[in-house]
Amino acid sequence: MKHLVATIALLAAAAGAAGFVAFQATSDPEVSRALAKQDAMEWLRVDFDLNEAQFTAIKKLHDAYSVVCEEHCREIMRAVRARNELKAAPQADAPAIATAERRVEELRLVCESAIATHVRECAAQMSPEAGQRYLALILPKIKDFDHQAPPDLQLNKHGH
Repeated sequence: MKHLVATIALLAAAAGAAGFVAFQATSDPEVSRALAKQDAMEWLRVDFDLNEAQFTAIKKLHDAYSVVCEEHCREIMRAVRARNELKAAPQADAPAIATAERRVEELRLVCESAIATHVRECAAQMSPEAGQRYLALILPKIKDFDHQAPPDLQLNKHGH
């Protein structure tokens, strides 16, 4: 038993070391710097090997979409506040709360649909391979946005 535990510990340490070395050997220093700075646009440029024209087109799409995103944020926050006020009322009105909850969900769906469209427009500016990789990375994460903060580089938050 003593040798079994020692063997398992040794194997775990060796696997961890091998994983660390492999990660370091295959990671791109420019991508690492962009991630460390939390600069999503720089990460996009470097990780997806965008040329200047592609980056400029995507930046233009991003800037235009940010206005739409801000409006979605305001609408969702208003709907959330209205729903929460109904829930906090001394005599809760169940049908009104249900309607308010549906409104919040409708607005979130509109937001997430708009984000997906924006992501597809950005991917269309990339090389086919980079665009497919970008879509595979980003689209599945849209449904997981918590609508509480701006998207981060882990893409698990969005600004609502």
